Amino acid sequence: MDLADFNYTLPPELIAQSPVTPRDASRLMQIDRKQGSIKHGYFYNLPDLLNANDVLVVNNTKVIPVRIMAYKKTGGLIEILLIKPSGSNLSHWVALAKPMKRIKIGEQITLVNEQDSWTITVIDSYEHHDGYKRMVVDIGEAQLLYKRLNDFGWAPLPPYIEQDLRKSRLKDITDYQTIFAKDLGAVAAPTAGMHFTDKLLQVLKAKNIPILEITLHVGIGTFKPVTVNDIDDHLMETEQYSISQETAVKLNEAKLSNKRIIAVGTTTVRTLESAYYNHKINATKLANTNLFIKPGYEWKFIDGLITNFHLSKSSLLIMVSAFAGIKLIRDAYAQAIQAKYRFYSYGDSMIIL
Repeated sequence: MDLADFNYTLPPELIAQSPVTPRDASRLMQIDRKQGSIKHGYFYNLPDLLNANDVLVVNNTKVIPVRIMAYKKTGGLIEILLIKPSGSNLSHWVALAKPMKRIKIGEQITLVNEQDSWTITVIDSYEHHDGYKRMVVDIGEAQLLYKRLNDFGWAPLPPYIEQDLRKSRLKDITDYQTIFAKDLGAVAAPTAGMHFTDKLLQVLKAKNIPILEITLHVGIGTFKPVTVNDIDDHLMETEQYSISQETAVKLNEAKLSNKRIIAVGTTTVRTLESAYYNHKINATKLANTNLFIKPGYEWKFIDGLITNFHLSKSSLLIMVSAFAGIKLIRDAYAQAIQAKYRFYSYGDSMIIL
């Protein structure tokens, strides 16, 4: 299938640079797959669209502040993005750097604040299959990593959000999380969950709409555009997920009771569709998935999807098109642009039923 089928042009001013306040005041497009209809509302209308026959499933991964910025002795600014541990040695991490050409193997980058210092050593570099060069860094004592990142790290905001280094570092870290975030491990936020507020959760609870949690640690692949003309040739980044036994039992019981399973976010979709085999959702403490969902995919478990508006030519837009149909999603995006919806991570959302 041709990548051009998932291309659209977005006016730059529609790229959201910050979340709305309160979060549930974001807009919510309502798409009916059977009727082929599109309606418009706000996220706080969500409880009106659901009932006790529905089950929401959310991703509770928590974003780590893995963006590190430091000035070299020569004065140049180096940005390092930790992606994932390199093998079983948790002191070694795969990373991206900008500009990569300034980084040399053996180079040490030291960060200093009023209380502490932290030295990162570049120990290797290699070409990834996506054509981008990556490096391996030694971050020192693995047990101190999260403390170091809390002291020195920045939120790994996507490149289309202009991160102001003069702003509060901690504010970005707080803003770029969902209300469900608890399990550290993501380098990008599962942004569909960002629209939920405590007030909205109380309304959903009053309507007896259960919210179940899974975990998928979102990786750097969520930012990567598909670059091959034939999408069948695209390779997804591997990501780790987990589902508790209790959650698996509740999901399987809900499905047997003909309840609608509504995934909050594409990461939740990948988790549920990956974990469904032998005619059920299977619990797992740790599993990997590189599932690429594209038109023609045979859906196994989910019945509905809440998701943000995604980048042109992205695997996420391709997945949403697989669920709702290419033409319907193309029409939905055209209407969103015409109505000046806010796009991407901090933007508005849609529910597809």
